[in-house]
Amino acid sequence: MTRVIVVASGKGGVGKTTIAANLAVALSLFGKKVAVVDADIVMANLEIIMGLKNPPVALIDVLKGRLEVEDVIYEGPEGVKIIPAGITLDGFNEENMETLKTLLKEIPAYIEILVIDAPAGRDATMVMDRGQEVIIVTVPQVSSVSDALKMKILAERMGAEVTGAVINMARGRKYELTAEEIENTLDTSVIAVLPDDEAVKEALAYEMLYVLKYPEARVTRETLSLAANLIGVTYNPEGRGFLHRLRRFFTH
Repeated sequence: MTRVIVVASGKGGVGKTTIAANLAVALSLFGKKVAVVDADIVMANLEIIMGLKNPPVALIDVLKGRLEVEDVIYEGPEGVKIIPAGITLDGFNEENMETLKTLLKEIPAYIEILVIDAPAGRDATMVMDRGQEVIIVTVPQVSSVSDALKMKILAERMGAEVTGAVINMARGRKYELTAEEIENTLDTSVIAVLPDDEAVKEALAYEMLYVLKYPEARVTRETLSLAANLIGVTYNPEGRGFLHRLRRFFTH
């Protein structure tokens, strides 16, 4: 059975899509067969981050009954399968989202892990279901953590299991909430702290994934550590073989 990991956030602008994309590739680097789907069919941009240029068909075509899921799966970096949302301004409605929830259960059996980039805010619950794991992304600010708490409560009401929180864009400033404070507020573990790293911004500017463009950046190592923890494998950031595998992207 395909393992489903939903990457959600209480509000937009916290880097949820960037994390979902890079996490999917990180999981693939550890040998997993991974697919990532953009479930935000109104404000979709996962395909841009994944380097997929103007896909001719997308998830919206499946929701409209024109195609099957298998028809809109594209090959992405490191073998990650991409299911783009497509461009639409009227795609979000309860009927479409209920259809989407059903379609997510029809992912090909060879996919071991499906990463879902959920819509921001409460609309994320429209794709959540029992048996799914939810990672909640927040930045270390009171308002963001407050929204993250609401998302956690909603996810649990949908029957999903909250795996933990990822703190993004951490700068280590005294005005930021600490991981311990965030854990106490959300009553869940902080499973990763990703720094506010220039590597993320530069990679986005090049429409690339930071885990591939900047393999030795701290944010990359933290993302790889998160992926390793999720699948229960050992990650050695100093391992020459692993880093060599990443570096090969820049020598071809």
